[in-house]
Amino acid sequence: MPRIIGIDIPDNKRLIISLTYIYGVGPKVAEEIIERLGFDPNMKARNLTQDDLAKLNSLLQSEYTVEGDLRRQVQNNIKRLISIHSYRGLRHRVGLPVRGQRTRTNSRTRKGKKKTIANKKM
Repeated sequence: MPRIIGIDIPDNKRLIISLTYIYGVGPKVAEEIIERLGFDPNMKARNLTQDDLAKLNSLLQSEYTVEGDLRRQVQNNIKRLISIHSYRGLRHRVGLPVRGQRTRTNSRTRKGKKKTIANKKM
């Protein structure tokens, strides 16, 4: 398995799919990376040489925010929302949906302690 930025990407899949295993790289960004480096998108990841892996590593580290840096950035954004006591921050703190989803029927798994949903007597 080739390692890119400390992540093992699957070697038996196409390169464009394998790159999406990196946090912060979706299909569009993977396509853009492959186009910039001049790789074949249908090539298997196991066919990458050490030079190709070095090019991928350097491009991802210099041009894109991925993996640890991106995770840290997202966590800092959430901490900032919580610290300024915004509505979204309060929802994050309580563990409720943040983006306006309904909570009456869905999101039962994230609402805290387990509650009985149906109290039917038999």
